[in-house]
Amino acid sequence: MSNARKFYIDGQWVEPSGTRTMDVVNPATEEVIDTIALGDEKDVDRAVTAARKAFETWGQTTREERMAVMEKIIEVYKSRMDDIARAVSQEMGAPMMLASKAQAPAGLGHLMYALNALKELAWEEDAGNARVVREPIGVCGLITPWNWPLNQIAAKVAPALAAGCTVVLKPSEVAPLNALVFAEVLHEAGVPAGVFNLVNGDGPGVGTAMSAHPDIDMMSFTGSTRAGVAVAQNAAPTVKRVAQELGGKSPNILLDDVDFEKVVARDTIGMCMNTGQSCNAPTRMLVPMDRMQDCAAIAAKAADSIKIGDPADENVQMGPLASAAQFEKVQGLIQQGIDEGAKLETGGTGRPEGFDKGYYVKPTIFSNVTNDMTIAREEIFGPVLVLIGYKDDEEAVRIANDTEYGLSAYVSSGDPERARQVARRLRAGQIHINGAPVDPGAPFGGYKQSGNGREFSRWGLEEFLEVKALLGHNAA
Repeated sequence: MSNARKFYIDGQWVEPSGTRTMDVVNPATEEVIDTIALGDEKDVDRAVTAARKAFETWGQTTREERMAVMEKIIEVYKSRMDDIARAVSQEMGAPMMLASKAQAPAGLGHLMYALNALKELAWEEDAGNARVVREPIGVCGLITPWNWPLNQIAAKVAPALAAGCTVVLKPSEVAPLNALVFAEVLHEAGVPAGVFNLVNGDGPGVGTAMSAHPDIDMMSFTGSTRAGVAVAQNAAPTVKRVAQELGGKSPNILLDDVDFEKVVARDTIGMCMNTGQSCNAPTRMLVPMDRMQDCAAIAAKAADSIKIGDPADENVQMGPLASAAQFEKVQGLIQQGIDEGAKLETGGTGRPEGFDKGYYVKPTIFSNVTNDMTIAREEIFGPVLVLIGYKDDEEAVRIANDTEYGLSAYVSSGDPERARQVARRLRAGQIHINGAPVDPGAPFGGYKQSGNGREFSRWGLEEFLEVKALLGHNAA
């Protein structure tokens, strides 16, 4: 891309202050497809200065003015959907089918839901003699991951701009090219200079500088729990707001009255979507102890049916993992599962048959797993499913909640009311009942070490707002 070695600051593509670069690698071929510049503290400071200046005017715009800008962004985004999908597929390995039908559309969805929230939010209300008003928090630092890149970029940028905030975005250095296309979209849409800024870089070089910067009022971070803790620690001295969407190890309870043939297959294939690289993936499947063998066989058959291959092939269901580092991590955890005594039903270490390059992995099923095993505790972030047995509903709920995470959970039952009752007892931010998909109109975020904020729709917009009480405003 022509702007790969530049940053978008104050409405222009500018040269970086330093000379550090990083290759962007196609995970299917292990070949370099582009090279990006890596920023530093000077680049961050320049972007923050632009955002701070722009906030003086953007923060005072009317709802109608921001709505007009959001509508134009949506219009331009639609015209670049193919470019966005292609970038996502090439840099992080998502099959084109997924990139074009889910990855790129997810970004569009968040833009549209943020616009609707902007239209519908009650910006002022009365409380006693006070008028309570909502206003933008200020300059926001946004750090986004590589696994669903446009989903997370738009889920932050859209509500922040709708709220009247200005932003500095650091996308993942693993998958940065789609973010450059997104910056081009905002530029073409006429977003005022300084309202949106993009600085590529790694965590130590850019993420730390953003988190600690005294002129950034809020940090919104999506990524690993380890990195999220670092962001919060760096942000603490300036007492800025920190919203975090972190890791997950989602339980998936299949109650004893489900159609196991249907549900096990459905959820196994669903878990492998995006090569298992989703923070809310249902990776712990809890099944009745006396159905363990049946469920293991169904899951293995479903995993073996998944078509793996070149992401450019429209018929491929699963591409490679996003990077060499992720490949090594997943391989190590699969081996640890074997070493700790879980029963390997299918998959295992190494690349699938017929692949001698690319970060491809085998969809892997472990049965007879206990919840204290490493593969049941750690977020693997790959197509690895563990089956854990339970004796009754009480034990299923206990095992499901026995995790440091709480992003999502799943429960299926032939009786919807029974599923709802179990869902209410699960300690997680989103509970999927009987296979319900993610809904961008509902809040997304976690309990415990899965984070502390909420994104999507009006809940995402509210994250970027301050609440002010005008005391005596309504006095006679």
